[in-house]
Amino acid sequence: MAKVSVIGTTSWGTTLAIILAQNGSDVFLWTRTWAEAELLKKDGQNIRFLAGHLFSDNLHVTASLDEAIPNSNVIVIGVPSQTFGENVEAFIPFLTDPCIVLSATKGLERLSGKRMSEILLEKLPVSFHGKIGVLSGPNLSREVVQGKPSSTVVASGHESVAKEIQDILGTPTFRVYTNADVTGVELGGALKNIIAIGSGINDGLGYGDNAKAAFITRGLAEITRLSVAAGANPTTMSGLAGIGDLIATCASPLSRNRYVGEQLALGHKLSDIMSSMDNVAEGIYTTSAALELATRLGVDMPITSITSQILFEDLDVSAAVTQLMGRAPRPE
Repeated sequence: MAKVSVIGTTSWGTTLAIILAQNGSDVFLWTRTWAEAELLKKDGQNIRFLAGHLFSDNLHVTASLDEAIPNSNVIVIGVPSQTFGENVEAFIPFLTDPCIVLSATKGLERLSGKRMSEILLEKLPVSFHGKIGVLSGPNLSREVVQGKPSSTVVASGHESVAKEIQDILGTPTFRVYTNADVTGVELGGALKNIIAIGSGINDGLGYGDNAKAAFITRGLAEITRLSVAAGANPTTMSGLAGIGDLIATCASPLSRNRYVGEQLALGHKLSDIMSSMDNVAEGIYTTSAALELATRLGVDMPITSITSQILFEDLDVSAAVTQLMGRAPRPE
């Protein structure tokens, strides 16, 4: 039985822990505090994020890294991108033999613009560098944990790493594909959250399906430009980690980033929207990081630029639409 440690009790982290345990792994779900650990153990579920989905006997909740990390075969990190680095630093002293370290986080570090795999390469011992993988795709956690048919992508520079995750995570209703394009899979998962904010604005303003389809399509073009400039394979953006994740996040009422955009269009302040949410909307922070990366790589990102102005400069959403529609005509 494989020992798998899951760092983070987010809805996605908890979902992955539940699936891994159901598949027979010995799973340790790590919480930041003992109070949270005791609550989850008492309830036998994560009521805050996934009420009704009970933990199996081989899913152990703990606040002890000394219990969770040593002798793990796989460590899965399911925390917000802005706390990703500090969580990695926290568990490093407890590592034993090199094991797979899988990022399940979709985002870019705000100040550095780094992808999560880049943070892992920076912080983990060299002996772990050939054991890094990333997970992304159209994966709304509530649908996945309910057993609704879903697919995801695990990417690694080492095929054996991707295949091992594929073996322990796949279920009859959760199909796992492998991919060698770490950069593309990560950027697809991070950048689509920016487009989802705009998609929510479209819905909040009642602009309809023509506008939404056009916006998502041009958003995909923008995501692809930046990803390819950063070294991604352009075909990745035609797959689950690209257009697949983009469609799900832009369309679903379960999408946190779409919700943020919708609420902005309804006139609510960003600070109020964020304070009302239990989960983090990664697109808010990724917008700034993506713009910095685009500037470094010389990539034009009009949607991301406008989204940043809405989020951080109080640009009126209707004025933002006028600006985008009024850009100089050009070939597609």
